[in-house]
Amino acid sequence: MRNRNYDVMAWYFPNWHSDPRNDEWHGKGWTEWEVTKCARARFEGHDQPKLPLWGYADEADPNVMELKINTALAHGIDSFLWDTYWFEDGGYRMRALDEGFFGARNNEKFKIALMWCNHDPIYAHPATRRRPNDPLLSGDLSADGFVRGSNHFIENYFWRPNYYRVDGRLLFVIWLPKKLIDGIGGVRQTRDVLDDFRSRVRTAGLGEVWLAAPVTAIPGVYNGDKAAADSFMESLGLDGTVCYSWPTDKTNFPTEPFSKFVDDGIKTFDRYNNATSYPFCPTVSNGWDSSPRTLQSEIYEDVGYPWSVVTTDRSPAEFERGLRAMRRFADSGDFRGKFVTLTTWNEWTEGNYLEPDVRFGYGFLEAVKRVFGN
Repeated sequence: MRNRNYDVMAWYFPNWHSDPRNDEWHGKGWTEWEVTKCARARFEGHDQPKLPLWGYADEADPNVMELKINTALAHGIDSFLWDTYWFEDGGYRMRALDEGFFGARNNEKFKIALMWCNHDPIYAHPATRRRPNDPLLSGDLSADGFVRGSNHFIENYFWRPNYYRVDGRLLFVIWLPKKLIDGIGGVRQTRDVLDDFRSRVRTAGLGEVWLAAPVTAIPGVYNGDKAAADSFMESLGLDGTVCYSWPTDKTNFPTEPFSKFVDDGIKTFDRYNNATSYPFCPTVSNGWDSSPRTLQSEIYEDVGYPWSVVTTDRSPAEFERGLRAMRRFADSGDFRGKFVTLTTWNEWTEGNYLEPDVRFGYGFLEAVKRVFGN
């Protein structure tokens, strides 16, 4: 059931390989699989720990990434939207992309685009109740820091034939545009930096950029002020919005039924589509459970992320209900976006992942295939 004129992209989170910064913070050879392994059920009916069907694989291994790419393609997924980390002093979690993805023999069969995750990395592996959001690095970027990072992306990724384009323009997402403004020193200065970024891409002979941000990061969206949201988009020269995950409901903390999560998520299609006058690219999320990122010996209460709501009774059938709703929306005349996304390919420690596990096998991927695949 393909017959669609838009692509399906899965968000990809790269922390399943060793990295020098993680070696310093957690010990030599650490990956986030260690957090997955230590997770336990925190209440009756809590589906933890998660057990990956492919094992605790090293994503920087090209053979591992080849399996991921083949599996995504076989189930109707066209591209990864890759979380990318670059700070004032350089990159973080880059080996999965450089060695794993681009080292895979089949990588040119699959598209990829980057999202610059310019947030502060926090010590959430695990986080304690006393300091649940303890920062490890600052995500603030100076103008020079942005130039260094974006030059790295231009020189190493944008030129590749399989870098994803929207209407011929390179897709690039900035996670927190307001934080970028704060670091650079103002809206006008940030617009100048982004205009210069576009100019450097053109000078490299790579054409134009389709610059996006998460719709939930746009001021005015949450309080329904469309004029304010449009003004912010225009001030930075943004071209569209994307969506990462769905909102959760704390009413009965720590749990929310997955069916309600899907109900509320489906409502975001129209709400976020109408939040700005710009193209909106929706998502379907397959759950939320960031409890593995908390200290497992402490009582699980609402003290701030990652001590968050857990969606319960997660199932491929309910996920498919959300997928079919997104397909109806994307096939309708109301859809002004360029692609749709899936949250996520592999956020194991936030409870949303498409990769096969011991409990569901390939169930979530098969749901994607039924709705969007060949």
